[in-house]
Amino acid sequence: MLKLFARPIPTAAASSQPAAAPMIELRNVVKQYETAAGAYTALKGIDLAIERGEFVAVVGKSGSGKSTLINMITGIDRPTAGMVQVAGTDLVRLDEGRLAEWRGRNLGIIFQFFQLLPTLTVAENVMLPMDFCDIGTARERRARAAALLERMELAEHADKLPAALSGGQQQRVAIARALANDPGLIVADEPTGNLDSRTADSIFHLFEDLVAQGKTVMMVTHDNDLARRAGRTVVVADGEIVSS
Repeated sequence: MLKLFARPIPTAAASSQPAAAPMIELRNVVKQYETAAGAYTALKGIDLAIERGEFVAVVGKSGSGKSTLINMITGIDRPTAGMVQVAGTDLVRLDEGRLAEWRGRNLGIIFQFFQLLPTLTVAENVMLPMDFCDIGTARERRARAAALLERMELAEHADKLPAALSGGQQQRVAIARALANDPGLIVADEPTGNLDSRTADSIFHLFEDLVAQGKTVMMVTHDNDLARRAGRTVVVADGEIVSS
């Protein structure tokens, strides 16, 4: 396990929630969008609780609402109605500035297409969340980025640009970046969608290791074989959870 900063990483303000509260709790969450054809309901009264330390796979067909669900949990989008509480914080009550800071300190997001900044080195990409949240000294940030890249078996690529790496290597850089601020929750949106089966399997094992260390992992995937290997599967269809 990585050694953390010499000084504790700041976290979100203490919550009145008890320690045993779920990592994720959604109550009657509705999301509507206005379209040229009228109102479209992407989520229809979602209730969901995910405990701390769970490994949950979210599956569903395109247009089922799973990406909208992830956007609610990460605070990328806001519900039309309902409660979204993550890591003891009611996201609906946060303004955009506080939400961005909360996200940076408490949440690691991994995207299908990596979303690495092409003009920054691999190490600089990993340091971005620490820079954004002003966590640690410059030396501590560099040291943590180096340790994370070593853990991902990418230490020798630290000074390269992302374009010089394979897809699997870039995804491991994205995972290192997601772990930079030591968040309790990792949300991965189709993290293996563009990878071959062997590389996808190695990424899955990384997630299993994170769960073993106490992290909560929520992974959206079209790969039913991977989903079955997670601790729990949530099936979304037509804006509703039909199986959990």
